[in-house]
Amino acid sequence: MKKNTGTGQGGPGTGTGGSPVCAAAFETRARRRMKPLVFRPFVLVVCAALVLSGRLEAQTPGAAFYYNQGRSSMVSEDWYAAAEAFIEALRINPAHAEAAAALAECYYELGEFDEALAWVRKARSLARGNMALANLEAFTLIALGQLDAASGVIGEVLAREPYNREALFAAGELDISRGRSSEALLRYREAVRRYPDDRRLLISLALVSGSLGDMETAETYINRALVQHAEDYRVYYYAAYLGFMAGRVNEAIEYALRALHFRPGYAPARTLLAKLRYQAGQYEEAARLAAESIAANREDAGAWYLRGLSYIRMNRPAEALGILSSAAQIRGDDEFIRTGLEDLIISVTSLEDPQRAQWASWHFNRARDFRTRNLIGEALFEYRRGLRLYPYARDRREYAELLRLQGYPARYLEELRFIQDLGMGDRSLGDAVEAYDSLLSEALYRQWQVNPVDVVKRHWKTAVFSLASQSSLYHADAGAAAAAYAKELLIHDRNIEALDLELRQPSFSAGFRAAREGGADYFLIISVAENERDISLKGELFVGRTGSSAGVFYTYRTGQDRLRNAARGIVEQLAASFPFRGELIVRRQSQGLINKGRVDGVKDGDVYDVVRKGRPLVLSEGIGLSYTTDDLVGKISIDKAGEEVSSGVLSRNGFFDRITEGDEIILQARKDETAFSAEQGINPELRALLRTLR
Repeated sequence: MKKNTGTGQGGPGTGTGGSPVCAAAFETRARRRMKPLVFRPFVLVVCAALVLSGRLEAQTPGAAFYYNQGRSSMVSEDWYAAAEAFIEALRINPAHAEAAAALAECYYELGEFDEALAWVRKARSLARGNMALANLEAFTLIALGQLDAASGVIGEVLAREPYNREALFAAGELDISRGRSSEALLRYREAVRRYPDDRRLLISLALVSGSLGDMETAETYINRALVQHAEDYRVYYYAAYLGFMAGRVNEAIEYALRALHFRPGYAPARTLLAKLRYQAGQYEEAARLAAESIAANREDAGAWYLRGLSYIRMNRPAEALGILSSAAQIRGDDEFIRTGLEDLIISVTSLEDPQRAQWASWHFNRARDFRTRNLIGEALFEYRRGLRLYPYARDRREYAELLRLQGYPARYLEELRFIQDLGMGDRSLGDAVEAYDSLLSEALYRQWQVNPVDVVKRHWKTAVFSLASQSSLYHADAGAAAAAYAKELLIHDRNIEALDLELRQPSFSAGFRAAREGGADYFLIISVAENERDISLKGELFVGRTGSSAGVFYTYRTGQDRLRNAARGIVEQLAASFPFRGELIVRRQSQGLINKGRVDGVKDGDVYDVVRKGRPLVLSEGIGLSYTTDDLVGKISIDKAGEEVSSGVLSRNGFFDRITEGDEIILQARKDETAFSAEQGINPELRALLRTLR
């Protein structure tokens, strides 16, 4: 019989008679052949897992899915959801140029311009030559105030595509940001000839024309837009705003309602409608709409402010106080809310009310902070604001100390004595009073035996108003708040008397009448234009006797404390424009004492006219005084300028000496030859409207 050599199926040891060695070898080979069969289930599991993983990966949304989702959110103007989707798309595919560009646009709409600039530049690096991205970069640079850089980008686009519509819009917005609204108007007019049906161009022309005071032309362009885009909610919104600007409140309300009809819940239209209801005297409805805006966005400072004002107008001060207090807790940096709250506290609470001390402490803390940074002007303002709220505050000692450091020892002594009169004196304060009383024993006012408190006289009677119809895009009654700030600042001007007249006047004619009957030399009407970051104030000065124009002042401020700083700018311009006026209070032969000193800007060597008492008349137009050469009785040359009074040498005009006590001391202000101020054309509200017109 033939033996099996191992190449067959059986092999040695399969029989009963094989040796143990042969049997072991056979078992080893058999196990080797069986090994693949033993691990086959594991391999199958691994393969199945890989297949399943591939299927799951195929089902996981990719960058395109999130990009499309983001675009859908952009259509509904849900910028937060859109940004979230684009961020996810870029996480999956960092080189997704469209997602980077769309994310930049979302950040732009959300007002996060730094982020918008970073992402649009990334998008441009991924899609070079894309003019749409270049335009977005230009808009973003304008929003950031980098106007020269924006101009370079716009020039680059227009050099390649002279009639690129977005670049033309950007160029117009750049003109407006530079205070050149008239140039922007010409640019938009040229563009609308090429694109006569363009909604944005028609609205832009209407807005710019309205900002320049040409409401008739503005109405023409907005009516064209309404005819050509009859179902576009945005057109109705801007039509409502222009009606608001023109004082056509009822018409504006109808347009705002139409905007909400085509786009229910559209927040800007609801906010504008609330302001229009307020302007129309429908305060309950205004408060209701403001409450809706607060429910949608608790950080909406303008809505809080409007709701509080509405309750004030409804003569419900307790509720208004609660609303404005809550608003100030949420947005303590909103100057409109805080000034409205503080004015209400002053009008409805007693001097001893604990609320006064509570809210005044905020100003005192700020004053100390400004003082540590050597910002003396800001610190003085905050101390005065706090003391206006709570006159009994012990912080008055710090305010007095600041006056001393400013080089006004007499005013310092006055404040210390006032603190003593309030019953808050102590030993150290008493020592300071005694020391400075001794120090001032040789002061000029004591040499002449006059009391500087008694001789102070304000020579320019000025009323400060705002028109009741004047509101900004962000805050109702914005003009009244700015006028209140300006009036408070004038309290501390020793040359101007701010008359105690109602700030909110229903019309120009009503303001003119109130000023004339109140004996005002001039009246100032303040208006406000603002956006979320910037504010521009315009102060129009009129002669109280005739109502003729006397001058116009402009200020533009940005950042924190912009309302206060803008109001200070108006007051400083006003004070500088008035001629210097004083009074000869004492005469001793050739020497005279006037009731103005270093705090009023008097310096050794200054020379002033001495004019017969009662003879100078306010000009019927413009700023200044008129008097004849016969009324000019002499001159006074200052030889010693004291803190609050000054002495000088008198010289007569003509043969006879007609100089007497009570005569007026005058220095006519120099005429400002500047024809145009850079601040004059800056309109932050117009910039905000055009930026949102997309």
